[in-house]
Amino acid sequence: MTARARGTALLLAGLCLAAGASACGPAREVARSGASASAGGMTIGLLLPDYTSRMQQFDKPLIERRIHQLCPACRVEFASAQHDVATQQQQVDAMITKRVKVMILDAVDSRSMRSAIENARRAGIAVVSYDRLAEGPVSGYVSFDGDRVGRLQGQALLDAMGDKARDGQIVMMNGAATDPNSGWFEKGALAVLQGKVKIGKAYETAGWRPENANINMSGAISALGADHIDGVYSANDSLAAGIIAAMKAAKMDPLPPVTGQDAELSALQRIVKGEQYMTVYKPFAPEAGAAAEMAVALTRGEPLDKITTHTVDSPTTRDIPTVLLRPIAVTAHNIKSTVVKDGMYTVHQICTPQLVAACAKAGLTR
Repeated sequence: MTARARGTALLLAGLCLAAGASACGPAREVARSGASASAGGMTIGLLLPDYTSRMQQFDKPLIERRIHQLCPACRVEFASAQHDVATQQQQVDAMITKRVKVMILDAVDSRSMRSAIENARRAGIAVVSYDRLAEGPVSGYVSFDGDRVGRLQGQALLDAMGDKARDGQIVMMNGAATDPNSGWFEKGALAVLQGKVKIGKAYETAGWRPENANINMSGAISALGADHIDGVYSANDSLAAGIIAAMKAAKMDPLPPVTGQDAELSALQRIVKGEQYMTVYKPFAPEAGAAAEMAVALTRGEPLDKITTHTVDSPTTRDIPTVLLRPIAVTAHNIKSTVVKDGMYTVHQICTPQLVAACAKAGLTR
């Protein structure tokens, strides 16, 4: 990967994280928002891999809002693939048929979407790769620095383990092998962990599914013994949920520290309860805003050099104009100064009646 500082700032002011759920019909359908077809606006396709609470509450509405701020005449065609590669390939084909001007694509599988992106390029449609880098001739890419994500996770795990790291061992629960972000996170984590702690077991988690993480963790407990697992590197929060469920089923008490990523509400509640040690917060507004700005610029035929700050290489394409944003490590000690301060969640949302005492201890309700 190459980095090329350009000294320009993203115009992200005005983005609001307090976005409510979007009413857009069934997740597999393509839905329209924005100006009507008769308004003569340009159309931007937004293709997401799923319609989880994150995508519904943050990514989709933030991207749409910023597009409409920058280009009131633009329309957005939305589609969710529900984790299915074939569905997303068909949705790209549908966008090509509709002759959208640009697509913002968060690929279900980065490698499998290559031919669909090549088809879009042949049709004169630019593709902005969102959150994970897809193979093929993409015109731009926006995400968070995955190496730093992994380093934050690895360092937090060592900090939580303290002296136990010297003679202890951990389980590594990486993400899907087909996702380049997973390898990026793992590489960053290993740069911190290797030589500092023994890695007893390491897994790739198919589909990033918590049920697969649960199965893997149960296998690790059987192989290593519950008393010989001193920490768990979990690549994200959904995997952490499956991991923690497996450890509870094995009667592990106290639970060893577990990492995470995405600052999901349930993960923050686990952190407050002491079940998960940390998560990585990736502010969605700057990421969504950068994707929207890149898409609007491409619809107007404008270069991306005033928006992007880096370039990266994929297995198929070199020097892709890129925005890489900085993630933030979150533990019980800084929930209030990070995700609450930024308006991602309120204290009321995090601190359910069952968590009143834990929230007071964490300083959230004082």
